[in-house]
Amino acid sequence: MRLSRLTFAAAAALFAAAAAAQTYPDRPIRLIVPWPPGGSVDVTARYINEQLGKELGQPIVIDNRSGATGNIGSEAVARAKPDGYTLLMNTLPIATGPALFPNLSFHVLKDFVPISVVAEAPHVLIVANRVPAKNVQELIAMLRAQPGKLSYSSAGNGSNFHMAGELFKELSKTYALHVPYRGGGPALMDTISGQVDFSFPSLTAALPQTNAGRARALAVTSKARSPAAPDLPTIAEAGLPGYEFTSWQIMLAPAGTPPEIVARIHRAIVETMKSPTVRERYAREGTIPMSTTPAEAAAFLKGEVALWGKIIRERNLQGE
Repeated sequence: MRLSRLTFAAAAALFAAAAAAQTYPDRPIRLIVPWPPGGSVDVTARYINEQLGKELGQPIVIDNRSGATGNIGSEAVARAKPDGYTLLMNTLPIATGPALFPNLSFHVLKDFVPISVVAEAPHVLIVANRVPAKNVQELIAMLRAQPGKLSYSSAGNGSNFHMAGELFKELSKTYALHVPYRGGGPALMDTISGQVDFSFPSLTAALPQTNAGRARALAVTSKARSPAAPDLPTIAEAGLPGYEFTSWQIMLAPAGTPPEIVARIHRAIVETMKSPTVRERYAREGTIPMSTTPAEAAAFLKGEVALWGKIIRERNLQGE
């Protein structure tokens, strides 16, 4: 009798999940961005949330949950009910987190279902206006002449800014003090104000500031020049051969989210990325819109966790 009750309960749960998947979504969806407003992930999310909401038939509400290099917002999604109404938009720190923070309360590869990689974008090396370096070679010369005297900001340990800066230091054989912040927006603002000397913000976030003359852009981090800033050289062509760094954004759901709901969200992302409005917004900021299958997104995330974990361990980088 007990076994039959358990079997009935399991069948009922499966039926309820299937019914929920058929009616999904029937209320607004919360998209958690684990970074403050103004950073690259926040901008990407806000560029697509309106169109994605139209595709799904429900509003997408952005919820900024910053702190702990994105781990606070990521944990909130990992612990959320897996019903498709709480999603996560994150970037590189979700892949660097396992190596930097061995005591994370969630498992990146087990507690999430990747839905799609949605964007790829270059970063840009900027300096505060008070810094006299006018190009990459002059900045490297300053760093070599004053080891440890200059500082660079990042969105936190393991963030895109941080990894871009570590790669720059490694290839240029220089040293600068790393100053981590709670997100890309504050890191960018303190570079503009001159509290730190240089930084590697996303091109999306930095262009309005550098175009207004609030900071000076020296070069983009990507392999090729960006159509959004064609006059800016790449770091490689400006004096540091071999340098290349781009960031990405990925959308995830809590583990256990029904496959039908994951597929529904994925279809909406594919259509969203075809939108001329979304593509125009991305192109204007130098961001490449993307849509991958959930399986491709999962394989990509697994590869990034392995790649950056190896780099972090080799360089003995530490989390906060």
